[in-house]
Amino acid sequence: MATFKELGLEDNLLQAITDMGFETPSDVQEKTIPILLERETDIVSLAQTGTGKTAAFGFPMLQKIQIESRTTQGLILSPTRELCLQITKELESYGKHKKGLNVVAIYGGASITDQARQIKKGAQIIVATPGRMKDMIGRGMIDISKIEYCVLDEADEMLNMGFYEDITEILSHSPKDKSTWLFSATMPKDVAKIAKKFMHSPVEITVGSRNVGTENVSHEYYLVNARDRYLALKRLADANPDIFSVVFCRTKRDTQKVAEKLIEDGYNAAAIHGDLSQNQRDLVMKSFRTRQIQMLVATDVAARGIDVDDITHVINYQLPDEIETYTHRSGRTGRAGKSGVSMVIVSKSELRKIKSIEKIIQRSFTKKEVPSGMEICETQLFHLANSIKNTEVNHEIDPYLPNINEVLEGFSKEELIKKVFSVEFTRFYNYYKNEKDLNSAVGDTSVGNSEDSVRYFINIGGRDDFNWMSLKDFLKDLLNLGQDDVFRVDVKDSFSFFNTDKKHQDLVMNIFNDFKLDGRNISVEISKDGRKKGGGRSGGRSGGKGRGKGNRGGKSFDGGGSKFKGKSRRRSERPSGKGTGGKRRRRN
Repeated sequence: MATFKELGLEDNLLQAITDMGFETPSDVQEKTIPILLERETDIVSLAQTGTGKTAAFGFPMLQKIQIESRTTQGLILSPTRELCLQITKELESYGKHKKGLNVVAIYGGASITDQARQIKKGAQIIVATPGRMKDMIGRGMIDISKIEYCVLDEADEMLNMGFYEDITEILSHSPKDKSTWLFSATMPKDVAKIAKKFMHSPVEITVGSRNVGTENVSHEYYLVNARDRYLALKRLADANPDIFSVVFCRTKRDTQKVAEKLIEDGYNAAAIHGDLSQNQRDLVMKSFRTRQIQMLVATDVAARGIDVDDITHVINYQLPDEIETYTHRSGRTGRAGKSGVSMVIVSKSELRKIKSIEKIIQRSFTKKEVPSGMEICETQLFHLANSIKNTEVNHEIDPYLPNINEVLEGFSKEELIKKVFSVEFTRFYNYYKNEKDLNSAVGDTSVGNSEDSVRYFINIGGRDDFNWMSLKDFLKDLLNLGQDDVFRVDVKDSFSFFNTDKKHQDLVMNIFNDFKLDGRNISVEISKDGRKKGGGRSGGRSGGKGRGKGNRGGKSFDGGGSKFKGKSRRRSERPSGKGTGGKRRRRN
């Protein structure tokens, strides 16, 4: 393996590398840095998150720009504020021995005039989010007409977040002869489209294989009935006492709901999603980085830019809409050479997606059993034993020992051990002693007892731009039900089927009595064995994905769920105290 000096970096950068304690370059750095230093070229570099991509483009850019010039020579676009600030901080560390270097971060949520003032002082490199960058270019606050290097970092994530038009607009104000360096974890069609449109015969570098997951991450799935998803999440947390994780949900509503349940049940958890203010988001991320929060419940968009190296687990509470997104989720763990675990809580109707993900990441999933209550009790017990064993004695306790000994006088060593450990063991034992087995048998394709559920026919389907996930979201928001209360959603071309528990049958039939979506009558009938009872198929398009406005009894429905709030449900209490990583407290 080459050294940083052998890559061709100049002395002041090598000194910064020594200061930071870097010893050998990562694969992406070893392959990318020499090419960018040796010639002016466009480049497409595909590598997983956490493999050192910032240094791969940061060192060459710092070596090539003219520090004595106040002209902006380098532009780096990144998807989120957090990543923008992180890149800026790293470039400043890399260039600490380059006198006169000015790297300016441009992002939303901060004063635009202050940022414009910093640029006017002379910024050789600008690191920006696409939205704020486009805004400042439009106001004439930034001139990128003379940049020589443009980096599109986490390109796939920027495009997933809907920044294609912004990027296109920004790049239209830059020179055609600049060098464009594109870094991405995956290579979906939109990234290839950007490369084709704005790059000239780019050199392509791939670390590993395209779209694959990192080798440091093991992939597991847990098959449960949909209604037991949250209970399974709690058991996985309790079975891993030192867990430090990101829990992924698909919607903002579900993210907030799951986080609130975890907090109510005594876990150190918090939600991060698009409805948080920037100040709230900063506070949550600060608490997460300092491990005051052990379970960060996040949407895919909100999690982008999270850069924490020691995350132990990624838990997919729900699988993403786009299968490729799983690569980004699992890439949050197993970083910086450490190992990690990506867990998926999956219902039977979603099993087919596991196979699809395996093909994309070129890794196999291991089917695991959700731990039983007694297995969790044992795990917690030995976790406590090891914690006691590894605790460093604080001799400030010495003056109190005589009184403590007096209180405990008469107890044998064995009796004391039993009493100490019973404090922890009894809490978990009382909670889990009568809990059911959450593992679901693969052969049964129903959710729960089929006799307790009702299957419905509805006259909208794939022709109306619905898939099973978007139809499920549409139905649960309209019916004001929880994520797992609508299940076995099966979308055909012009019609679909779905299930609810019998107790929701009257609600479903009442809601869809004379219900209209974009002026079209939407009918629901009770089905038997996947066939509708009577009636014909309805044609036409409804607008799909819950985007249209429905009408029933003069009331409008916003498919995004903004007018329908989830019902509050009481959950059984879990043990309080120091169950997970010694940081839980009883909530009264």
